[in-house]
Amino acid sequence: MRPEFPRPVLETLRQPIETGEVVVARANAHVRYPCRFLLVAAANPCRCGHLADPARACPRAPDCGADYMGRISGPLLDRFDLRVEVPAVSIDDLAAPPAGEASAAVAARVAAARAVQRARFEAVPGAIVNADAEGELLAAIAAPEPAAASLLREIATRFHLSARAYHRVLRVARTIADLEASVPVLRRHVAEAAGYRLG
Repeated sequence: MRPEFPRPVLETLRQPIETGEVVVARANAHVRYPCRFLLVAAANPCRCGHLADPARACPRAPDCGADYMGRISGPLLDRFDLRVEVPAVSIDDLAAPPAGEASAAVAARVAAARAVQRARFEAVPGAIVNADAEGELLAAIAAPEPAAASLLREIATRFHLSARAYHRVLRVARTIADLEASVPVLRRHVAEAAGYRLG
């Protein structure tokens, strides 16, 4: 996502992200087009991109970063389930062998979690994955254990989460639990999901 785009243009993403539809309104008709999509966005921390490097940042740092990212509204950011800050990669890290799990192992775990979700929503029309769950359905499939529910309440209160953000954290926690093949949503799942939202 580029904050370079005018704010009204960025704001047009809000409805499709939320509803999975684009509505084109004209004087004599409203037409709805389905547009379910996975949005992956990226942005530099400021216009020059060197906010984290004091040797290269512009003289306006850190205000330039706040001004730049301030072009993306809170309601639009609220619709992103995961937010991950990616620091610059050093030359030493580029030369090092890859760390972490192999892609095949991750893909197998994701496929298993998707299979669990397909089975979970078999009887629910229009629902395929946890992101489709709302209201009573979300409460039924993602009810956290007492310790996890307590943590989620504490996070929601401390960070003033909106209702939308609260439910998105819950959906992500359910998905993290699915990736671990865990039936209940545990405290660690809520903590990880909240960490992706709060940074």
